[in-house]
Amino acid sequence: MHRVFPTPAGAKADESRSPLGELDETFLALGAAAARPLTMPVLLEDGRAKGNWPVDRVRARLAHPGTAAGQRALIWFEVVRRAQKLPEPWPLVAVGMTIPVLRRMLRRQQLPQSLERADLEQTALAAVATTLPLLTDDHPEPQRALFNAADREIHRLIYSARKQERHEWPVAIRPDTPSPARPDIEDRNIPDGGEERDEYAVLAAAVQAGALKAQEAQLIALTRLGKKSVKDIAQQRGLAWRTLYRHRAAAEAHLAAYLRQQAYEV
Repeated sequence: MHRVFPTPAGAKADESRSPLGELDETFLALGAAAARPLTMPVLLEDGRAKGNWPVDRVRARLAHPGTAAGQRALIWFEVVRRAQKLPEPWPLVAVGMTIPVLRRMLRRQQLPQSLERADLEQTALAAVATTLPLLTDDHPEPQRALFNAADREIHRLIYSARKQERHEWPVAIRPDTPSPARPDIEDRNIPDGGEERDEYAVLAAAVQAGALKAQEAQLIALTRLGKKSVKDIAQQRGLAWRTLYRHRAAAEAHLAAYLRQQAYEV
């Protein structure tokens, strides 16, 4: 999945990093610049300006529970106005203002096995960024529209991932389920406990023993036994293919540990 915002200057690109964290670094750097921090007016409820504050301090005021609703609304109107009328970094600043709420929103989510939190964060950021230019000047609660857009896309992605998992693995494999002849596992380096065993039965037993989740066994079965492309599956699920490779590597490590333990007990 393509990133909505670039990696902060001086930071190394890393697939394991949080998109929210990366954007937050850039946002905080704008407000903390020693020579010339990026500032904007903080408006009181009567519309009078309270002075120009660095953008990170403005965000702290928005997030503070003691901030009056009227003042919060006026600040958001100004944030959105600048994002729509002024060039970068103001669109980035507007998205950065949503980070505290997005973090709370994402912490409440339980992710399917096939979905990585970084993909969910990027989806939320993309929803905010694409909704921002569509807001009208007279929108009563622009911040609510941004948060609702992110919330919809978060739940859409989670629902899609769960639906895909149910479609590909409608019933967890059972050790006693007969299966047709299947090719051997590629790059086989997992001990088999000294006996020839059907690979699908091995996966089923690992799931039953709690060593593997059903989704992990599914991924191994699809890509190792069924010879399906990891990149194709990643594209179907809307994930980065490197993410799915990491999921499979972790699943195979769990399976190898389980089979080693079985070998020791024989």
